[in-house]
Amino acid sequence: MAKSIVLKTAEEILLMRESARIVSRTLGELARHVRPGVTTNYLDQLAETYIRDLGAVPGFKGLYGCPSTILTSIDDAVIHGLPNDKPLEEGMIVSIDCGAVLNGYHGDHAYTFAVGEISPEKAHLLEVTKRSLYLAIEQMRIGNRIGDISYAVQSYCEAHGFSIVREFVGHGLGRELHEAPEVPNYGRKGHGKALQNGMTLAIEPMVNMGKKEVRILADKWTVVTKDGQPSAHFEHDVALWEGKPLVLSTFDFVEDVLGIPRSTPEWASKELV
Repeated sequence: MAKSIVLKTAEEILLMRESARIVSRTLGELARHVRPGVTTNYLDQLAETYIRDLGAVPGFKGLYGCPSTILTSIDDAVIHGLPNDKPLEEGMIVSIDCGAVLNGYHGDHAYTFAVGEISPEKAHLLEVTKRSLYLAIEQMRIGNRIGDISYAVQSYCEAHGFSIVREFVGHGLGRELHEAPEVPNYGRKGHGKALQNGMTLAIEPMVNMGKKEVRILADKWTVVTKDGQPSAHFEHDVALWEGKPLVLSTFDFVEDVLGIPRSTPEWASKELV
C-alpha cells in the first residue's frame, strides 16, 4: 500500500527547521576538515560527535542497517558511499549526505565538496547541480505539481550536457526519513501529485557528468556511475507554506567556511511567520 502524504503544521515545520539546521551546522563543521589526506572515517566520527553535542542523534546510523553517521560519495560515486580509511586526494569531489533527528523530526541534507583544487569540468558539474536545486525549489508553489520540480532539474542539467539519475529520487520528510511523495529529478511539467501547503520535501538533484546509468557496488550501499564519470549531489529540506517554498536547511555555514559567496537566494531565507 502506498504511503499517504503527511502534511505538517506550522509548529511541526519549525521543529523540522531545527533538525535541518543541525545538519546544516554539521556540514559547515565538516567543511573545515575536507582536504587532501583526511579520511572519510575521520569525517564520520566528527559528524557524530558534533550532532550529539548539539543535542540531536544521527539520523542515518542504524537506519536500514546503515553503519555510519554520514554517507560519503567520491567522484564516480553518486550516493550512499560508506566512510572508510582511504585518505581523500587532491582533485576529488565528495558528496557528504548527513541526517539528524531532533524532537522526533528528521533533517536530511547534502553538499558536494571539492577536495583541494578540482578540474574546471568538475567545478562546472558542481555549479550546475547546485543551481538546479534552487531552480527546483522555486517550483514548490501552490498550483504546481511534483513534475514541475522534476522538470526544473532535468531541463537545466541536460541543457548543460549532464544526465539525471533515474533510480534514486528525493522524497517527503518528517517523523520518518523517507515519507511520501517521491520527488524524481526528471519528469514533465504539470504531472505528478499536486503540491499542498504543509508538504515537506527533501529535494536532491543527483547529476552525472557522463551517462545516466548507475550500478550498486558489492557493499550493497555505494551507487556509482556505470561509465566511471563523476557525479554530484546537493540536497535541501523544503516546506511549502502559504503557497511558497520555505527552505529549512541552508548552505550558509558551508559557504562561509569555504569563503565562497552564499548561494541562498533572497526568497529562500524568509521566515515562516
